[in-house]
Amino acid sequence: MRIAITGGIGSGKSYICNKLREHGYQVYDCDSEAKRLMTQSPEIIASLQQLVGSDAYTPDGQLNKPVIAQFLFASKENGTKINAIVHPVVKRDFMRWAAAIEQDGTPQTSHVAIMECAILFESGFEDTVHKVAAVSADVPTRTRRAMNRDHATSQQIEARMAAQMDSSETERRADYVIDNSDGADTEAEIKRLIHYIENEGQR
Repeated sequence: MRIAITGGIGSGKSYICNKLREHGYQVYDCDSEAKRLMTQSPEIIASLQQLVGSDAYTPDGQLNKPVIAQFLFASKENGTKINAIVHPVVKRDFMRWAAAIEQDGTPQTSHVAIMECAILFESGFEDTVHKVAAVSADVPTRTRRAMNRDHATSQQIEARMAAQMDSSETERRADYVIDNSDGADTEAEIKRLIHYIENEGQR
């Protein structure tokens, strides 16, 4: 079975996924894997160089972040163009990874492949999984967490939240919601999530 863990900035989806790893589950982090593929995938490299220019990469093969950033900030459409290059490769990479997990997974984790993806619905990745679990937390909590983590201002975090799908819509579209607000019994929530994965989630 393939299940996605999603949620807005500061909701704590990475924390939940790390807890799942501690329980023996394997998790595919779309963000980190996308960064890896942007320097390792010949398809992405060639397409980005064609789109942005040959200086999209440094001489040692690393992503030329200032050049990419300048391209991204030039227009909203440029971000869409880069996503159209990167997302399909990440999706195929996840599917290959998940197929191996489903085939060779241990009895303890019931052949479950978990995806961590912040922009699951925005990127169209929901069609790669059987179930979606959304991590939920109130906006003040999310803002404080993100400010502390990223050393950002509240205005910067609010702008990033505004660019994401509204959390209520994410939760409405999910099959399962995890309460990770301050004061929530997170350990109990994780136990319930694991029960869902091992039982209801596989129906």
